[in-house]
Amino acid sequence: MLAAVLADARRDSDRARDIWRNPAETLAFFDVRPEHTVAEGLPGAGWYTRILLPYTEGAGGYIAINYPMDVLEAIFGDRMDEERRAAAAGLEASFPPRAAQWGGTVDAMTRFGAVSDDLAGTADRVLYIRALHNLARTGNMDMAVNDAWTLLRPGGIVGVVQHRAPADETDERADGNRGYLRQADVIAAFEARGFVFEEASEINANPNDPADADGGVWTRMPSSDSEEARAIGETDRMTLRFRKPD
Repeated sequence: MLAAVLADARRDSDRARDIWRNPAETLAFFDVRPEHTVAEGLPGAGWYTRILLPYTEGAGGYIAINYPMDVLEAIFGDRMDEERRAAAAGLEASFPPRAAQWGGTVDAMTRFGAVSDDLAGTADRVLYIRALHNLARTGNMDMAVNDAWTLLRPGGIVGVVQHRAPADETDERADGNRGYLRQADVIAAFEARGFVFEEASEINANPNDPADADGGVWTRMPSSDSEEARAIGETDRMTLRFRKPD
């Protein structure tokens, strides 16, 4: 079933990224199944959403988690104009019909830090795929960790894919402002909440990325199409699996 979803024509423009993002292997590592309710952090333009929605349609469910307005204000600063503000405020109305064109139903939407009681304990999987750096650099990493804990059923899994800073990178350069986080810091944040760190995978590793550019992850594909970016490919990424204890 996943192979059929990955081959669907709705993903024609996404498929070139599969070599870097390894969706089949990544979702297998997180043990995502069609009958699961999956919460996705920051679906954005929908690269993974175009996989998750049709994959869980019918037997499972899908929850979208987006930034609250104050985090967006912190991220964009002076660039948070009225157009961006209106688009963010209207996501609950605009995203479900757009996502319906991708082959599935958005069963619920929430914002970081505002998970309602009726969503607590309803998710089998929470996926944070390249979703933690802006929360970390605005001081809201704990918000994402706590929301995952609230959303998950006992025994549920958090899957993290995140741009990876070198283990010996300085605090200043691994605070999320360049998009990169240290793997040990991410593990520590989830373990501090009570999650059990089960395993790390090198599925999405890229040893060609030194993760040292001052411009951060935005100097890499697909944000940049420079000759250097094409030679390196997408960023080096950690892939981590955590479990909420039964």
